[in-house]
Amino acid sequence: MSMGLGYLVGTIIFMTLFVAAVAVQIRKKKFHPLLYWATIIASTTVGTTLADFADRSLGIGYFGGSVLLGILLIATLLGWYKTLGSIDVGSVHSPQAEAFYWLTIMFSQTLGTALGDWTADTAGLGYLGAAVIFGGGLLLLVAAYYFTAISRTLLFWSAFVLTRPLGAVVGDFLDKPIAQGGLEFSRYSATGVLLLAIVILIIALPQRAAQKSH
Repeated sequence: MSMGLGYLVGTIIFMTLFVAAVAVQIRKKKFHPLLYWATIIASTTVGTTLADFADRSLGIGYFGGSVLLGILLIATLLGWYKTLGSIDVGSVHSPQAEAFYWLTIMFSQTLGTALGDWTADTAGLGYLGAAVIFGGGLLLLVAAYYFTAISRTLLFWSAFVLTRPLGAVVGDFLDKPIAQGGLEFSRYSATGVLLLAIVILIIALPQRAAQKSH
């Protein structure tokens, strides 16, 4: 939006970066936190532009975009399960499984963006109201993890989907005009603040490597 490129061109740019990051990630035999989180960020950016393209450029709206992207996410998970027999992230030990993992991540990010936009705008909850809804949903999943026997795989992917709308509405809160309920930071300033927060968290929180086989 700031550069006037539009959602389709933006999606092509970020999809290229995402595919390149995934290719490097799959080739690496050891876990590299900065590379991993750079790939996550790449999936977030392509998810954002892809969701906006589906919602706005295709003219199907936030609800229609959420439904379409939800179907794509479920289809990806089903394809992963039928091909490899498991969608548990603990089973991601091969290039094929990792490719399914990153495809699922991308569609999760895309669906999450559409859900965030729909909740904040169409449902009329605003950015802070939507943040409370999705933050509360994550807290419920945390409680389910500790106090129930619900599938950990189901809880993981549910939590991952919810992180994206939470991030989307927080991002909108930072850069949208004050009259619309935001803080009216520039998009570049908001991006800088969020990138700084990510770097701090990567440094502060322990990073755990997965075992990979090639």
